[in-house]
Amino acid sequence: MAIWHWIEQTLRSYPELAIFLALAVGYWIGGKKFGSFSLGSVTGTLLAGVIIGQIGIDISPHIKSVFFIMFLFAVGFGVGPQFVRGVANDGLPQAVFAVIVSCLCLFSVYLAAVLSGYGPGLAAGLLAGTQTISASIGLATDAINRLDMSADQIQAQLDAIPVAYAVTYLFGTVGTGWIIAYLGPKILRINLQEECARYEKEMSEGEPDGGMQSAWYQYIVRSFKLTKPDFIAGKTVAQAEAGMTGGERLFLENLRRNGKIIEFDANTVLQVGDVVAVSGRHETLVDWSNRAEEVADQELLQIPIESIDVVVTSKNANGKTLLELSKSPCARGVYVTRIRRGSMGVDIPVQAQTKLHRGDIVSVSGSRKHVESVIEEFGFADRPTSVTDMVFVGSGIVIGGLIGAIVVPVGGIPITLSTSGGALIAGLVFGWLRSFKPKLGSVPSATLWFMNSVGLNVFIAVVGITAGPTFIQGVKEVGIELFFWGLFATSLPMLLAPLIGKYIFRFDPAINLGCCGGARTSTASVAMVAEAAKSNVPMLGYTVPYAISNTFLTLWGMVIVLLLG
Repeated sequence: MAIWHWIEQTLRSYPELAIFLALAVGYWIGGKKFGSFSLGSVTGTLLAGVIIGQIGIDISPHIKSVFFIMFLFAVGFGVGPQFVRGVANDGLPQAVFAVIVSCLCLFSVYLAAVLSGYGPGLAAGLLAGTQTISASIGLATDAINRLDMSADQIQAQLDAIPVAYAVTYLFGTVGTGWIIAYLGPKILRINLQEECARYEKEMSEGEPDGGMQSAWYQYIVRSFKLTKPDFIAGKTVAQAEAGMTGGERLFLENLRRNGKIIEFDANTVLQVGDVVAVSGRHETLVDWSNRAEEVADQELLQIPIESIDVVVTSKNANGKTLLELSKSPCARGVYVTRIRRGSMGVDIPVQAQTKLHRGDIVSVSGSRKHVESVIEEFGFADRPTSVTDMVFVGSGIVIGGLIGAIVVPVGGIPITLSTSGGALIAGLVFGWLRSFKPKLGSVPSATLWFMNSVGLNVFIAVVGITAGPTFIQGVKEVGIELFFWGLFATSLPMLLAPLIGKYIFRFDPAINLGCCGGARTSTASVAMVAEAAKSNVPMLGYTVPYAISNTFLTLWGMVIVLLLG
């Protein structure tokens, strides 16, 4: 027992160790799978923090403030492009839908809190758990600290937040997925698999026989010796590439002259005796074999091939379909293998009618020459980097925090975004700006993950450890009743959302449930929908509502406290 006493004393003396212990245990618990369900790192960290906090550990509140403001900036930065596109462009219906659903979520929690007589602390935890929006806890904490209450009353409200969150989170996660994925198709009276198959067929309109990949990669490379002066000898490379057969573009990848491979450009004049490596459609190059001598030249055919992620930033690509872009001269000779969208990087279908948006990450492969042309035309290469532009991140958080710190009295009530809310808004703006001006600052995906995941979980660990001594008593007092109110607050918005999408917004049945999951910021539920549909089509409705609702539901943490405080 002496060793346990020593550990307790050490954790009390060095609370930073308690935080890292909560993180380690929380991530370990959260990563455990129970069938297809897992608690997730946030809930795991909260429970670990609560258990560790039973020994009574004092932690400075400034620690959680630092990590939470970092987390909120990362959230805004990740969803910025989709947020602005949804508000300003063709995603507007989905953006408005997300606002309505997020307001329904707030209303259901507010109604449950009023009917049950809960204070702002339990209500804030109820919101965070039922809507699985852990980020709202931070803004709720800021708002409660500003209430006109005694220090003991404020602490009691703060201690109630993790109680309500822990009791309601489980059904908030599992229930949302079950309602959307399994009740959703019945509510809409559709066969989800058939609707997605029909949508994919419509999105494939204009697609080549070989599929969309053949539109982007319908080229082979052959080497030919120019033996006739009446073919392309005497013409420039640009003239030869302009298409000598049926208007098809060809690409001269390499050139051997007098036994040596030489550098060339669009103005180089081809000569009889030259050996050229040519890429083009198979049927086009078959015609070449009748007009030039095909030769085996392995060295000439050793053309560098590159696979790379391209972040779309160009207005010339924004809103264009893959089929439209595949006809661009710079897009020939490469193919698209994957498209990821939004801060969660969800995969969307690679179909002829799939539209690209600024901020999309498109994985392309092809010869280095053609890949570089695509990068220059459409965006920038998202090459691996470990360097974060901390001038960009730090100044963004400071600017947002200064704006959020402004207090505006409304009817005698001091209204403020708080520094945390300001950081969220700054993240939205900075993320949007970087989607078309990538040189503004580099924030690698690994850094963004750290700011998102570890930033939030350090905050949650401190919340759990601080509330630990009163947590169990709180569960005993309100646990069962709170669980049923949580079931109500989770279910009401998700039962109404598919009907709102169908009858008011007229969403296509194939993406309606994706919109619903996005509007509830529930990635797990949309993954369940995609699994049930055996298609990624529902993901097309996910990203814009997610970006909008992720912002609003986070802000509701402050609003629910103002409504009840």
